[in-house]
Amino acid sequence: MNHRNSSFYRFINKEKNVGVIFCLPFIIGFFVFLIVPMGISLYYSFCDYDILSPAEFVGFKNYIEMFTQDEVFWHSVKATFYFALVSVPLRLIFALLVAMILVKPTKATGFYRAAYYLPSIIGGSVAVAILWKRMFAPDGVINSLLGLLGIETNFAWLSDTRTAIWTLILLAIWQFGSSMLIFLSALKQIPKELYEAADVDGANKFVKFFKVTLPLLTPTIFFNLVMQIINGFLAFTQSLIITQGKPMDTTLFYAVYMYQKSFNFNEAGYASAMAWVMLLLIAAITFVLFKTKKYWVYEQE
Repeated sequence: MNHRNSSFYRFINKEKNVGVIFCLPFIIGFFVFLIVPMGISLYYSFCDYDILSPAEFVGFKNYIEMFTQDEVFWHSVKATFYFALVSVPLRLIFALLVAMILVKPTKATGFYRAAYYLPSIIGGSVAVAILWKRMFAPDGVINSLLGLLGIETNFAWLSDTRTAIWTLILLAIWQFGSSMLIFLSALKQIPKELYEAADVDGANKFVKFFKVTLPLLTPTIFFNLVMQIINGFLAFTQSLIITQGKPMDTTLFYAVYMYQKSFNFNEAGYASAMAWVMLLLIAAITFVLFKTKKYWVYEQE
């Protein structure tokens, strides 16, 4: 009996060792490429560091300068907040509308789902950003289409402080495919019996949407909201390629300004401090969203 028990325990230990071995690549990568760089950036955030010279510890100087002396920093915060708080709700609304249209299966449903998802895959690429920039140029497609409608214009969409950021918001809304597929999956999980009961009670489409569909979608809406808010605050390619933060810093996103500080102005210590401020900001927003979740997210018991 003791021999059997010892063999069994050796088998359990062997299985445990195999699991650890298979997890090692992820564990090593997690520490080497995430935890260690985060620790290094935290140290550099308290240093005067230009990448080329040894870091010099300066305490909270970078943080104090950021909040009290750097006006461009506040411009980037304002532009990022505006972009995220406008583009994310519009993207989610558009994604839900398209998902509700595509939830009914047809012969072309698979094609439309793939077509609508495609922008989410390629939308953040440099090629799409360059194409988008050309579309909104004075001699681009947008002005040409307006000309066909009888509106002659050579309006510089990317050079006007009123419209520049809206070109980036439109690009973000266009990338609604991933949220749409998540909504589509959630819509298919809603029991048909609930709609049948609503029909018996004489509910119309609007009542069924607000009393049945929307409450049951709130967990999915919450998930999409958290993920898209984080992506919105980390937006980078659109601003860097299309507008370079112009005009007058109205499209200078936080991540772009952090990149400029690090690689254009050789202030890697200052950029590291900006990165940690953004991390804390996103953590605070996520914390608030989770705290308010119980007031509007319906959770089945």
